[in-house]
Amino acid sequence: MADAVTSQTLLDGESIAVMKFTNVSDGTGESAVNKVDVSSLNANFRGKLCTGVAIRKIIASMNGMAVNIIWDASTDVTGFIVGPGLYTFDFLDSGSVLTNNATSPTGDVLFTTIGASSGDTYTIILELIKTYS
Repeated sequence: MADAVTSQTLLDGESIAVMKFTNVSDGTGESAVNKVDVSSLNANFRGKLCTGVAIRKIIASMNGMAVNIIWDASTDVTGFIVGPGLYTFDFLDSGSVLTNNATSPTGDVLFTTIGASSGDTYTIILELIKTYS
């Protein structure tokens, strides 16, 4: 059996994407699972493809496990770790956003669960600022 997961795009606009992710764990967890595939996001009005995202806001409900939000790259880099609890992290309120600082990034965002046990859950909503090359 595997974790029961869902991914849903709530908004895919010109400059912003909002995505929702859920997991009900059977204890196996997730390891570097691609959650935001920038190549699947809509192009801008000029037809340019999305090549990356920055994280503006994280809304999370975490029960029993943590999630490592990872920038996918030739060597993956941790972007942010969300632990058990209820959170809203609005990075723009502090004057910045979480940007991908990895070397040779793909632009994608991955999740790895930490300490997942059977019955643990998460719901994570990411508000993303889209970038184009």
